[in-house]
Amino acid sequence: MNPASPSTFSQVKVEGQSQPAGVGPDSSVQPETDPRVIAQIWSRYGLAVAAALTWILLIAAFAIDRWTGASHSLVMALYAGSYLAGGTLAARSAIEDLFERVVNIDLLMVLAAIGAAILGAWAEGAILLGLFSTSNALEFYALRRTRTAVRSLMDLSPVEATLLVDGEEHRVGVEHLKPGDIVVVRPGDKIPADAEIVSGLTEVNQAAITGESMPVVKTVRDEVFAATINGTGAFEARVRHAASETTLARIARMVESAQAQKSRAERFTDAFEGPYAIGVIVFAALVTVVPILFGADLSDAFYRGMTLLVVASPCALVISTPAATLSAIASAARNGVLVKGGSYLDELGGIDIVAFDKTGTLTLGRPRLTDFVVFDGRPEEEVLGAVATAEHLSEHPIAQAIVLAARDRNVMLGTPSHFASEPGRGVTAKVDGTFMAAGNDRLFESLGIPVPPEVKATVAKIRAQGRTAILAGGRDGIAAVIGVADELRPGAAAAIADLKAKGISRIVMLTGDNELVGQAIASQLGITEVFADLHPEQKLTKIQELRKQGKVAMVGDGVNDAPALASADLGIAMGAGGTDVALETADIVLITSDLSRLPFAIGLSRRMRTIIRASIAFALSVIAVLAVSTLFVGIPLPLGVVGHEGSTIVVVLAGLTLLAYRSESRLTAQPAQPSLSRSNPVESTP
Repeated sequence: MNPASPSTFSQVKVEGQSQPAGVGPDSSVQPETDPRVIAQIWSRYGLAVAAALTWILLIAAFAIDRWTGASHSLVMALYAGSYLAGGTLAARSAIEDLFERVVNIDLLMVLAAIGAAILGAWAEGAILLGLFSTSNALEFYALRRTRTAVRSLMDLSPVEATLLVDGEEHRVGVEHLKPGDIVVVRPGDKIPADAEIVSGLTEVNQAAITGESMPVVKTVRDEVFAATINGTGAFEARVRHAASETTLARIARMVESAQAQKSRAERFTDAFEGPYAIGVIVFAALVTVVPILFGADLSDAFYRGMTLLVVASPCALVISTPAATLSAIASAARNGVLVKGGSYLDELGGIDIVAFDKTGTLTLGRPRLTDFVVFDGRPEEEVLGAVATAEHLSEHPIAQAIVLAARDRNVMLGTPSHFASEPGRGVTAKVDGTFMAAGNDRLFESLGIPVPPEVKATVAKIRAQGRTAILAGGRDGIAAVIGVADELRPGAAAAIADLKAKGISRIVMLTGDNELVGQAIASQLGITEVFADLHPEQKLTKIQELRKQGKVAMVGDGVNDAPALASADLGIAMGAGGTDVALETADIVLITSDLSRLPFAIGLSRRMRTIIRASIAFALSVIAVLAVSTLFVGIPLPLGVVGHEGSTIVVVLAGLTLLAYRSESRLTAQPAQPSLSRSNPVESTP
């Protein structure tokens, strides 16, 4: 059996396999006589029909020959029909490959069956083809599960959505949704698109995307995914992606592409198959001819040679790697990890060093206010309103965090005038005719506005806690100091601990932030190695240095680390918040940016490698035992076929166990987040 041949599972077109992933099954109805429908039915059931027909004709021929007085011609016709049913696909594959000057495993089976017929052992030859075709069918349907396990998720996508337009609800097809649309999702509904909640609170069952068994609480500004199931709350959400570009659709397309790629082990076995098959044919010929030259019985020698063709065929050896690899890729995708090829999943199990970008990876990349210390005696809301108004036109994440904090506290914002942005320093503007500046100490030094010692002390205290300190004030002095911190990604600390438990020798953080901020974040996560103040080019250089010390996986969101992702032995991107560049550059994508999926993927990779090694060892052992038994003991051809095909089915089933792989622990630990501190200068004095 040749996994690369049309007679086997890997080349029989799986229903829907060649069509692009969309938002659901094709609803068009085709007449039953349509050639496309017939071809689709054959692709699904053809191997099973051929195998069943082989056995039916074989049993009929054997029964008629043994228990009735029917003519010999009828019996031979039934055996011939059994041969045609069980051997046509294999023969076609063998002939097509021979025209390409390739010898495949199907040829070994066909030659053995023909040899049995020449010896008059029609029943044994038919049994060979019956077991061979049955094995092919079982392998096809087993591995078809891995090829369709992720695509079947597309059927979970809802067909319609409730679109909110000018306060009125309209039912529309999900294919008509576009980014920016507002949809209404009620309890129990399937979410129609990847979207961001703009109002409401609920729990969402994300098992279809992430494999999480428990619902996840979702509120304003949280992301939800198409085809996940809303819980008890109703909400409105802003669509982020068109139906054809949802997380689910992208998973399906990329997994199909990944399954088409081959790992190093698969490439080796593919290259090994042809020379090995030729070697088996030559050896079987020698086993047949040499004994005859020394007076052995022609029939016995020929029978032994045909049996050797069967038992020495490396079907189990060749199929062991793709069976495990395809199953592992499908299992990863169903659990929130998109792997772009078997070779990448194989490499993941051998990683020594994991390097994390900080912002957007270990943290959420969403700065928020943690401290607001007023120095000019005015009410806090008044100062916050003035600062937020000045920052209102800035697109910097810190500015947006200040504006968001003001809105959350229902502080009214004005319209700034004379707005100016000072890159690397901050902003200046006029608010209600009064000059206002917000930024770092370098901005105020350039403006000639003095920073009193008590303000400097507050700034130092905030920075010592790993937060960013922003000064705000006017010509008459500093009005307030604002502390801003990025939020730790939920589960990040638990994921780091799990990586250590799995024996990852080094875990490092790469960040463009200063050393204090980097060390503060790292200490909360249990990371001891921090490389701070790095530009994107310096991150690339650091990855290249780390690669000299071991195999490196780089984890990032691609905002400024795409070069480092590409340079690492393995690039791993955060899917939910990652950029398109990161998703294209990375070899593995954590679909929902859940860091607990990284130790899961490493465990899956190691299990896959173990199964592949065990399957290869098992396959070689079976070949050795059967071949030696054939040469020195002599075993019946049917027994050789049972041993050969049985070993093939065993390694396929071993690979399929990866579909049910679950990590040893579900990481749900939520790190403590810094709380918003509101104080006056007296309370905040260090």
